[in-house]
Amino acid sequence: MKTWTVHLRPGTAPVLVAEAFSWGAALFGPFWLLAHRAWIPGVLVLCAEAAMAAAVPAVLHLVLTVALAWLLGLFGQDCRRWSLSRRGFELAHVVSGRTGADATIRLFDQRPELGREAMA
Repeated sequence: MKTWTVHLRPGTAPVLVAEAFSWGAALFGPFWLLAHRAWIPGVLVLCAEAAMAAAVPAVLHLVLTVALAWLLGLFGQDCRRWSLSRRGFELAHVVSGRTGADATIRLFDQRPELGREAMA
């Protein structure tokens, strides 16, 4: 079972973020961050990749690119959480479930008013 953090902001649907290694962040890097509206980390990673491409020899560039991908896989979800907090979302709950849908069902079982707000 996975653990999910639930982030709430009045007037919006709850956002669930998995507490796990992110293969999407590892494989797609800054584009994954930008797709999840983590603008600042996404742009910083793009700048880091551009700087590495310009200033680092080819062999070392490959090693650093793999290391950066691994770090993004480890900390990509944390970057999402940080970006959500900057946009006014608060960490409200921690739920578990096999999938995001299971975790959402558990959340709405615990807090039925959130389900009604999400539907409105």
